[in-house]
Amino acid sequence: MPRLETCRENELKQENITTHLPLVSKEVADKPGAPDTLVQFSGVKKTYDGENLVVKNLNLDIQRGEFLTLLGPSGSGKTTCLMMLAGFEFPTGGEIRLDGQLLNKVPPHKRNIGMVFQNYALFPHMTVAQNVAYPLRVRNIGGSERADKVKKALDMVQMGKFGDRYPAQLSGGQQQRIALARALVFDPKLVLMDEPLGALDKQLREHMQLELKALHKRLGVTFVYVTHDQSEALTMSDRVAVFDQGIIQQLAVVDRLYEYPENQFVAGFIGDNNRFNGVLAASEGGNGTLRLPHGGLLSGLNANQAEVGRQVVACIRPERIHLLPLADAPQQALRVSVSSLIYFGDHVRVRCAIPQQDDCFVKLSLNDPALAGLYEGTEVALDIDPKHLRIFI
Repeated sequence: MPRLETCRENELKQENITTHLPLVSKEVADKPGAPDTLVQFSGVKKTYDGENLVVKNLNLDIQRGEFLTLLGPSGSGKTTCLMMLAGFEFPTGGEIRLDGQLLNKVPPHKRNIGMVFQNYALFPHMTVAQNVAYPLRVRNIGGSERADKVKKALDMVQMGKFGDRYPAQLSGGQQQRIALARALVFDPKLVLMDEPLGALDKQLREHMQLELKALHKRLGVTFVYVTHDQSEALTMSDRVAVFDQGIIQQLAVVDRLYEYPENQFVAGFIGDNNRFNGVLAASEGGNGTLRLPHGGLLSGLNANQAEVGRQVVACIRPERIHLLPLADAPQQALRVSVSSLIYFGDHVRVRCAIPQQDDCFVKLSLNDPALAGLYEGTEVALDIDPKHLRIFI
């Protein structure tokens, strides 16, 4: 178990919470002695001006065979970590190890790591087959062995018939496949990807996400993927490390990350979230009551060690809230007014106004009976299960 998750694992055990997703993929978990550490960042720091740290004392273990995504906004430090692992940047302090070998001063071409860039970085004067063969040529693999490996790599990404074409004759999605084949052709232990799908349109990007995940499952190679796209991270990853201000704010499997964010940044960055600002009015046996500025109460919350009388924020996902007609609502239910209804195809997003609070959003499926007779201006009650509310100080 990586060091960064130990405290949260203990907390989840105390809450009697289990997750349906494994720490790493089933294929990795089934291997004898797995999971084991392939990459280790120990106290890694990075600064470009000698003062301001872009990466701050990073400790991170990457397990052999997992798909780990480094997720965060621009400037959060995620790409710098990937570049240090690739060898294009060197750490200011700390150690980076691959299979126990210290990498700090090892140049990129001696790390035996595959790399896929956002712009693909294909050689325009080389054919597809020559591009894929390039890592084998620099490793002095020649003749029939090289041709065989190139063929297998192209077939693996479903580009076996395109070997004689040039990159300019390919679509963006096809170029991305070739870049991936080139990164995998020499059988690396580790493949790094720096937002490789960022230049693709939405439909193709979503298709390639599924293909990448299927390829990872089939090969069992360790993937480390950088993105700022939260849905991309949740779709493909075994685990996600959420970065902000050079620090990993949370490292977890995807459903735990979504359902149990550890701070306000993670709660706000991963998916949609409603925020209720108020004062913790009471707490008994870990169950708290939140008093909102207009006098409404939210009861039965996990107080999360907050002190009574403290200003706190309670967060909940839009799909975890249900709407009730006022006639069916209990007396203490929070009453709101519908501001708008937005149709999204597979669901309706209901915007609700709450006095002295940011608007609250509720996500309703198209067959939800609460939609019947629901219009702008309708007054309804929020049906909130307190177990889905997370309190942050």
